[in-house]
Amino acid sequence: MTNYFTYPLDTTGLLRKKRAIRRDLSNRKNLDVKRVAILGGSTTAEIKDMLELFLLHADIRPVFYESEYNRYFEDVMFPESGLKDFRPEIIYIHTTSLNIRRFPALNESSEVIDGLLAGEMNRFADLWERIEQDYGCPVIQNNFELPHYRILGNLDAYDIHGRARFIGLLNLRFSEEARKRKNLYLNDINYLAAWFGLERWHDRLFWYSYKYAMNFEAIPLLADSIASIIRAIYGKAKKCLVLDLDNTLWGGVIGDDGLKGIRIGKETPEAEAYTEFQRYVKELKERGVLLAVCSKNDETNAREGFTHPDTILSLDDFAAFTANWNPKHENIRGIAGSLNIGIDSLVFADDNPVEREIVRTQASEITVPELGSDVAKFIDILDKTGLFETVSLSADDLQRNLFYAGNAEREKQKEQYASYDEFLRSLEMVAEIAPFSPIYLDRITQLTNKTNQFNLTTRRYTLAEMQAIAADLSHITLYGRLRDRFGDNGIVSVMAGVIRGAELHIDLWLMSCRVLKRGMESAMLDSLVERAKMRGLSGIVGYYLPTEKNGMVKELFSEMGFSRLPETPDIGTAWHLDISESYNLKNACITVTP
Repeated sequence: MTNYFTYPLDTTGLLRKKRAIRRDLSNRKNLDVKRVAILGGSTTAEIKDMLELFLLHADIRPVFYESEYNRYFEDVMFPESGLKDFRPEIIYIHTTSLNIRRFPALNESSEVIDGLLAGEMNRFADLWERIEQDYGCPVIQNNFELPHYRILGNLDAYDIHGRARFIGLLNLRFSEEARKRKNLYLNDINYLAAWFGLERWHDRLFWYSYKYAMNFEAIPLLADSIASIIRAIYGKAKKCLVLDLDNTLWGGVIGDDGLKGIRIGKETPEAEAYTEFQRYVKELKERGVLLAVCSKNDETNAREGFTHPDTILSLDDFAAFTANWNPKHENIRGIAGSLNIGIDSLVFADDNPVEREIVRTQASEITVPELGSDVAKFIDILDKTGLFETVSLSADDLQRNLFYAGNAEREKQKEQYASYDEFLRSLEMVAEIAPFSPIYLDRITQLTNKTNQFNLTTRRYTLAEMQAIAADLSHITLYGRLRDRFGDNGIVSVMAGVIRGAELHIDLWLMSCRVLKRGMESAMLDSLVERAKMRGLSGIVGYYLPTEKNGMVKELFSEMGFSRLPETPDIGTAWHLDISESYNLKNACITVTP
């Protein structure tokens, strides 16, 4: 089943066996239900079927609304459409270059052409604006692929009347809007069509016969791309790439061939391919993906490989390094534990088919791409899966590896102190705890959707929902940023509660795994109590909704002095803290600043 969803996609198998695949995937438990509206400028039935498969594979059970043929504009702009009753959580607008109303005529002036461009932009901007007003949900919008033909030949790319130039300008305007509009995400079919092949993409028979705007075999690729964006919006992208070494990061076997014998650099085509792959991996790390090593090797030999004069990666690039002769699936579980991230957040890359299969069968939560043994294809195989898809780049993303490097230093220091409390005080921790700030809302939303272990309710929120909560005076919100003498951990904790009568009900309380057991939860609760008292409240009600991953916080409310309420939510438990009189501060090791 997994092989249907790894690169290269078996598009024929997906299209032919979609019912059987859907049946198998639908039987899995704990799927998140999401309402997805597909508004199409061309036929979308097969797109919907394929998107369902990719979302089910990502543990999302979609419920669909599908517009009638080419009614995407009317569905959004006219309130009598069924879209309002559907209450979408995601809207995907499937338009292509076939939906551009008019291209420049050869006798038109630059002023007229500028007006055409503005007209197309305004039409889509009106759609996005109305969706923001009426639904406040994320919008996934296609940009435009290059045209089927160029009436001006190569001149089409730069003459003011050229279709290719016109599409390029539209795509540029779309990208500018996506940077400004926090709920707008572009599905880059301009890249997808070029990679698939424009000649194949523009299958006119399918257009004339069925009004599909692309080749039938491109539909699974399109659906995979959309699903990758949806996964990223809901925090289901992967966090860590675990790498084998021999014949994966360099050619040859370091233990047998020695440092001089491994193949990396630019001396041969094979060595250059390994160099490029290392550079790709390094770029993943620089944009926030954690890197780890899991190798069957003598550790001294394994580490020596990164002293090669042509290596791109260094030991400092890895958040975890394991080289021994134990089974790899056991070592990878240990890596997840050492990084305090879920094992389902890991991707394992290994050239050895036997090792790949062992990890797949013994630790099915780990994603194992079919990497093969041809290093020239490694980048495509990892890149085209969309496993590390991101919808934003925050400062915390760019510094994530520094955060984990700091954690490693903290662990080393811990052994030098007689007690854990003494160690915590030695960290000289300073927390910035304050209400949600617009500048941090991207990171707050990202953390909300990615955090599973220290997460009392595991409720997920879109950026628009977070913006609404931050602006609503009936809510009390807090983010927590933690610094210490080893560095800045970034924003690591989020709390949000709604005021009902004289009590605050905590809808959201979570903390990043990288600061567990440092007392940040106590500092956050102290600040929440202080702000609740400032609002004249007498009590706080908290909820614990158990999942497969958040068992570590099962007793948190009890440990924090809450009393269990007899009334229990549909699942989980409810807890009450009386703050009408005295409240004993719980934070003893962190200095809190506004």
